[in-house]
Amino acid sequence: QWRRIGQEEPFVGRTGSVGDEVGSAIIAARLVRDLMHLCMLMERQYVPYPKWFGSAFAQLDCADRLAPILEAVLSSIGWQERERHLCAAYEMVATMHNDLGVTRPVPTRVTQFHDRHFMVIQGEEIGQVLWDAIEDPEVRALPYGVGKIDQYVDSTDILSYTERSRRLGALYGG
Repeated sequence: QWRRIGQEEPFVGRTGSVGDEVGSAIIAARLVRDLMHLCMLMERQYVPYPKWFGSAFAQLDCADRLAPILEAVLSSIGWQERERHLCAAYEMVATMHNDLGVTRPVPTRVTQFHDRHFMVIQGEEIGQVLWDAIEDPEVRALPYGVGKIDQYVDSTDILSYTERSRRLGALYGG
């Protein structure tokens, strides 16, 4: 899930900086969803059907602190405001990660995306830290970065039917 975040986190600013505020808002909403999903995983809670996702998230221990920040992301007018709120959320969730003690500590402060002025938590690097901490040989034998199907597919036609999910997973080697 951290890897998913890392793949899109700079795009909020990159799209916004070229005048594509709609694109920036869409990417920010995807990142909010990904952060919520990550929190569900970290608190070891089932990620429900999308209709119940927000209600389930509200039950998490982190929700009282994190939900207002995520709501601010979604209601932001410009990309800079969106990015600022996302950065606060990234830092909070990275701290939650460290509190789990499942890997060596990861940075909890956002940094620049390469030499550009966009701020990110470097989600890809946190994903790599998690991968490096895996000791189970069967898990290590799985393809890097491939998680469960609902981290990559959000089609109700797939996720609502177990057999379809299994067939799709088999198709992709899962």
